[in-house]
Amino acid sequence: MPKGKANTIAQNRRASHDFSIEETYEAGIVLQGTEIKSIRAGRVNIKDSHARIDRGEVKLINLHIAEYEQGNRFNHDPTRTRKLLLHRKEIDKLIGRTQQQGYALVPLKIYIKNGVAKVLIGLGKGKKKYDKREDLKRKQMKRDADRAIKEHAK
Repeated sequence: MPKGKANTIAQNRRASHDFSIEETYEAGIVLQGTEIKSIRAGRVNIKDSHARIDRGEVKLINLHIAEYEQGNRFNHDPTRTRKLLLHRKEIDKLIGRTQQQGYALVPLKIYIKNGVAKVLIGLGKGKKKYDKREDLKRKQMKRDADRAIKEHAK
């Protein structure tokens, strides 16, 4: 793979439905040997995970990385808490933003960039039910308009 290109392993599609993402941050993940092998094999579930700031460190909670088949006794705990690597200025900024009501840190996708596992973290504000309905209506209207334009072009 060319240098600088990212190979997406897992994506959290539900995050854009439940949260309105305002900012994104790229972070490294502190992993054990068998974890990176499982990630490269694509055995990751990012759906129910979230990030939290604990004592000045950003931690990724409930990320499920399946055990590596050839890992034997050196295998890892699949849902252990993993530390994320961010710059101090970014962490300080996130501390201020997440203390506001309704904001959360949501992992959006996991990918491998230059041989290193990275996670894209989004700072999002939770959507209300009526916001979700409004987004679905807007998406359906756009789909209908595109279909009408395509039919008219024929």
